[in-house]
Order: sequence, then structure tokens, then C-alpha cells
Amino acid sequence: MTAVAPEVGIDLNRPRVPFTRLVAVELRKLADTRAGKWLLGAIGVISVVVMVIMLWVVLANDISVSFRDFLFAMSIPMGVLLPVLGVLSVTSEWSQRTALVTFTLEPHRGRVLAAKVAVALIVAVFAVVVAAIAGAFGNVIAGAASDTTVWNVNALELLGFWAMQALGILMGLTFGALLLNSPAAIVVYFAWAFVVPTIFQVAVVFISWFEDLLPWIDFATAQVPLFDGGWTGEKVAQLFVSGAIWLLIPFVIGARRVLRSEIK
Repeated sequence: MTAVAPEVGIDLNRPRVPFTRLVAVELRKLADTRAGKWLLGAIGVISVVVMVIMLWVVLANDISVSFRDFLFAMSIPMGVLLPVLGVLSVTSEWSQRTALVTFTLEPHRGRVLAAKVAVALIVAVFAVVVAAIAGAFGNVIAGAASDTTVWNVNALELLGFWAMQALGILMGLTFGALLLNSPAAIVVYFAWAFVVPTIFQVAVVFISWFEDLLPWIDFATAQVPLFDGGWTGEKVAQLFVSGAIWLLIPFVIGARRVLRSEIK
């Protein structure tokens, strides 16, 4: 008599893992790694350091500043740190060899990737809250010294500030999905963030008509109105076109690679 092995398969009637639980797990995974902890901590520490440096310069030189100035100064280091978090949120699955566990517990890889995107938006909120608190504290001290406290950032501009940080971390996530390798993705991202804009600016100097084309193909230039205001229909179109070139299309390609990549 021949023994028949029981058939092993996936229970299609099994309820899916709630999306909120996936988001909570991805958020915890981002903060559990040593790199993630250091980067999240650095965002808070650097925001305070920037605030202290600005106060020292302002009080020493009797310069008038506003809440917008504090937020703008803090956006620079955040623009460097947040994309790295975005890269690690994807590449850590392969570098830490957790992809097999993740995609076994949740076989629908698209839902896991969507949870990572949601986490990126949540981390951007965290960054804005930290920057706003540190900036408000610095603005109050600077205002007390100059007898003038300027709160010149409205709710729409604060939302634009969040959008800038969210787009930055999503760009990092996109490069991570494209390359699935932390060092390579970080290097390529910073090459895109610093080298490509420099090439564009050089082109503007030598090619007269390129200046009009720049906002349509340079994602960084197209994001400037997010915090500076001055929105028009053309500015919105420029953001969408440049965003499609540098974020949407690469993200689709990267997502396709994550969905089809072999787990080893």
C-alpha cells in the first residue's frame, strides 16, 4: 500500500491580516533596527541643534527671524535623513533577511509595500511635529529678545512642508525598491539629489531655453512652491509632470521588482 502525502497549500478562505496591523508592524520594524533608531533620534536632535544655532546667531547679531525661517532651516537636514529611512524601510527586508518571514506571513506583497508607503507618510508627520515644536520654541525665544514674534506660516503652508518631507522619504523608498540594496540605493539617491540638480543648473547657464523647461523636469525645483506659496495651475502641473518622471514611474518599476523578486 502506498502512502499518500497530505496536500499542503494556502487557505484562500483565511482572513487577511488587517492593514492597520501591517502598518503597525512596519512602523515597529523601522524603529527596531539600529540604523532606524539612530536616524529617528537624529531627526529630533538635529532639529534642536538647528534651533540652538539659529538662536545663537540671531541673538548675537540682532537679526529678526520668523517661524518660517526656523522651519526652512530644519527642512535641510530632514531632507537628508528622511530619504535614508525610506531606503532602509525596503532594503532592510533583504539585508536583514526578513523578507522570507514578512512575505510568508503576508503573501500579498503589494499590501506590505502599501503599508511601507503609509509608514513613510506617518514618519513625515512625526518629522513635521518635531520641527514645528522646536521651531515654535525658538521663535518664542527670538521674539522675546526682539519684542516681535512673527508667526508667518499658515495651515496650508504647514501642509506643504509635510508634503515636502513625505515626498523625500517616498523618493528614498522608491530607490530602495528599485535596487533592493541599502548602500547602492543610498548612493544613487544622493547622486540624484545633489548631482542631477547641479547638472540642470549648469545647463540653465549655457542653454537659454532650458530655464523654462527646468521646473517641468526637475522635481526639486517643482517642489519649491509647496512651502513658499504662490501656487498656480502651472505650478501644480509642473509638480505632477516632474513627479511622474522621477517618482511615479520609478516607483511602479520598483514595486514590480519587489513583487517579483526571488526571496533567498
